Amino acid sequence: MNLKQRIDQDMKLAQKSGDKLKLSLTRLLKSEIHYRKIKKGEELSEKEVLEVLSSAVKKHRDSIEQFRKGGREDLAKQEEEELNLILGYMPEQLSQEEIENLIEESIAEVGAKSERDIGKVMKALMPKIKGRADGKAVNLQVSSKLKSPIKDEGLS
Repeated sequence: MNLKQRIDQDMKLAQKSGDKLKLSLTRLLKSEIHYRKIKKGEELSEKEVLEVLSSAVKKHRDSIEQFRKGGREDLAKQEEEELNLILGYMPEQLSQEEIENLIEESIAEVGAKSERDIGKVMKALMPKIKGRADGKAVNLQVSSKLKSPIKDEGLS
């Protein structure tokens, strides 16, 4: 069963069981998938559905952060519950060790030497981790790995 079918099935089950949170979330995901399908003009591949879900994960993480900054713990908690449901549709997340190995591999692959090469590393790395790790967190890890302990000469 593909992701789209799973979401449809979960929506029907949520309707029958009265699970308002899951019903609302699955409707939202189904709507976003449908919107992307219309925009593309044809059915979405499994990879494209996964991109829609990854985008939803990112939005929820950003919302959680903003709600916490604004002192709205109640809304942050609801967003976390929705995020956990979305993560249930995502492929198994990479372990920290696997992420580290992929970062090292991508740095070597592009020949990155300094922070200026973050874009090149991320471009090589993102297809390998898409949907299986938080891109923002991975970007921070890449950045810290590429930070040069020696400052550029001539900049005092």
